[in-house]
Amino acid sequence: MKKLLLVFTSVLIGATSANLLNAQPIINAAYVKRTTIDRKPAPLPMVRESDAVWSRTVWRLVDLREKANQHFYYPTREIQGRSNLINILLKGVEGKTITAFDAQYADDEFKLPIDFNQVKQQFGDSVKAIKVTDINTGDVRDSVISADMPIYQVKQLEVKEVWYFDKQKSTLQVRILGICPIRVYKKQESDTAFVRKRLFWVYYPEIRPLLARNECLNEFNGARSLSFDDVFLTRRFDGYIVKEENTYNNRSIEQYATGEYAAKESDRIKNSIFNYEQDLWEY
Repeated sequence: MKKLLLVFTSVLIGATSANLLNAQPIINAAYVKRTTIDRKPAPLPMVRESDAVWSRTVWRLVDLREKANQHFYYPTREIQGRSNLINILLKGVEGKTITAFDAQYADDEFKLPIDFNQVKQQFGDSVKAIKVTDINTGDVRDSVISADMPIYQVKQLEVKEVWYFDKQKSTLQVRILGICPIRVYKKQESDTAFVRKRLFWVYYPEIRPLLARNECLNEFNGARSLSFDDVFLTRRFDGYIVKEENTYNNRSIEQYATGEYAAKESDRIKNSIFNYEQDLWEY
């Protein structure tokens, strides 16, 4: 009787401990982080058309391999609830909370929406061929299996932005219009040249609520991490201009300049934007 009572008590204690463990969620921190999860994007000030006396649209290339931009590329897997930018965008497209736009035909005008399956097709590596050996006959045959999207190959971003001078505030301002992830890869392992492929565009004002709910690690203070929306709004990234709006179908710099001349043309466009505001003042 005593043994039966002891067994019953042990089972009861074990069940109670299990219920307490299930009732108590695992928190991988000293406290529950709610600030970023509940955060909403800060409203941007309204701009009247009559106040914008000058504007210019440019496209900027952001290389995620540079140290100043690596917070967009890492972590490559989810760590403490944090994901990198491309995974956040893909989850948003898959969950239909944001819209992806075609980057091959409609370019950056946000006119042709595509679904998640079409986004996967843009990666071009949804299947791969392997050699399979039959264990019974020993014959070797080709087989095709599904492969994961090579997200790790997304190493660049193209950012479409418009710079404008607001005469009401007497300042030069910038608004991001869209973001396009770019896959950088080799078609064959033996190739020496890399291929750059634009995957899809997202309209930045639409994805701001999603970016505001996902934090980007602050290397100096983990308790004050910024959201991805904060990172873009505060311009905590580095890139160079690859195109400006022009009369030649908005052709890119690489279509009429290469090498050192392309770099100088990029600097010329950047300086022309900066100098517009400086030239308005008298000293």
